[in-house]
Amino acid sequence: MIDLDDTDRRILRALSEDASLSSGALGRRLGLSQPATWRRIRRLQDAGAIRGRRLDLDLQRLGFGVTVFLGIKLAAKGRLSLEDFERAVSAIPEVQTIEHILGAYDYRLRVTARDISDFERVLRRRIMTLPGIGNVDANVMLSEERLPGPLG
Repeated sequence: MIDLDDTDRRILRALSEDASLSSGALGRRLGLSQPATWRRIRRLQDAGAIRGRRLDLDLQRLGFGVTVFLGIKLAAKGRLSLEDFERAVSAIPEVQTIEHILGAYDYRLRVTARDISDFERVLRRRIMTLPGIGNVDANVMLSEERLPGPLG
């Protein structure tokens, strides 16, 4: 675990809201010089606190109007390599996240599709044919609100 001071937390909060900020723009926003801001960001990256920066796509505007969360229970864990399942599900472009979880399901998938009939196609032709697939439970996302997380 890395020691964070208030300035580090402010930097992380600002970058989590807009990861495209340059160190100069971020420094001006926080009252720091560009070199001091750059050094702090670099230290946070080197320590692993910042793993990368991601592009936040508006899936709705790109034509993907449906997001479905799937709970996946594998049929036979003993005979199936989890890596085989993960490799196969990773090859499906509509699957946005794969979470190996503990509880009622073995995996939780976030799947995007153009509409419900497109999701049904992905479910029938791709997901239900995965190695070791057992029970599948689907929950359609109605809305989403992003929260600032533990630094907020």
